[in-house]
Amino acid sequence: MKTEIVEGWPQGHEIRILISETDASQVNAIRRALIADVPKLAITRVDFSQGVTQDNKGEVVESVNVLPDEVLAHRLAMIPIPTSQDEGLVFPDQCKNCMDVVEKDKGCPMCQVLYTLSARGPSTDAEEDFKTVYAGDITTISDPVFDIRDEHKQIPLTVLAKGQFLEFYAFAVLGRGRDHAKWSPAAAVGFRPHRVAVLNKPKKAAALFDLGLTTTDGTPIDAKLFGKDKKITNVNHVLDLEKALHQVGEGTGRENDFDDAITMEAVEGAYVFSFETDGSLDPVTAFNLALNELSSRFNNLGEEVASALA
Repeated sequence: MKTEIVEGWPQGHEIRILISETDASQVNAIRRALIADVPKLAITRVDFSQGVTQDNKGEVVESVNVLPDEVLAHRLAMIPIPTSQDEGLVFPDQCKNCMDVVEKDKGCPMCQVLYTLSARGPSTDAEEDFKTVYAGDITTISDPVFDIRDEHKQIPLTVLAKGQFLEFYAFAVLGRGRDHAKWSPAAAVGFRPHRVAVLNKPKKAAALFDLGLTTTDGTPIDAKLFGKDKKITNVNHVLDLEKALHQVGEGTGRENDFDDAITMEAVEGAYVFSFETDGSLDPVTAFNLALNELSSRFNNLGEEVASALA
């Protein structure tokens, strides 16, 4: 198997990867591992402060807001938590300090990240009636490397009115997507056969070329795009052309004039793999971790088979 990042990618948290010398079952195994097996951090427990208290201005505030605690805890669980493999965090059930401890007492600096939030609604003399609490209001107690990233700080959590406050401690641990969606780092994971576009009838292809369409990078879709060998091998341009061909396909009224002037030919054993992460991991790291998980799994399986047959 060979892998190659397609030119121009990753773009933000999205990536395209050309995988060759393989088959659909192997590529699908990577897809499943990326969704279900790559470890990432997510908030799994929240301890809310409850009751009525008095703030530093003497105002009495109550621990209520527009959302039930269960809904707020779910929102916190879905916030992408920065996951760094270099920090040496381990799974709670593999932590030497916590593996033999009852579930409610598990948690130490080796296996969890601690967050806190303290917010108040508008003061009684404020003009506004409500205040929105965002993910950016959460602070990290454990290590600044786990701070909520700037791009996620505007995720709204809840709204506080006058006389309301919200305080909690939140605990994030490593997990896998097969156990809960909050631990799945990737979305829109898919793959398609890699194909090349072949220009068979340049004159007939004018039905498409005359529409003035362009690729996503602004290159005109015309005969020059195919080059001297009358083929397009650039992955991005091929995918753009596939979309453009819908303009001359069945039901457009142009299909007879076009007459299959351009055809798409599959490249044997090659696939275009694409996905995006939630921001907790960069896409290259997530992909490599998926490969590592598969490698470890099959190495262990090989050892077990060898042991059984010994």
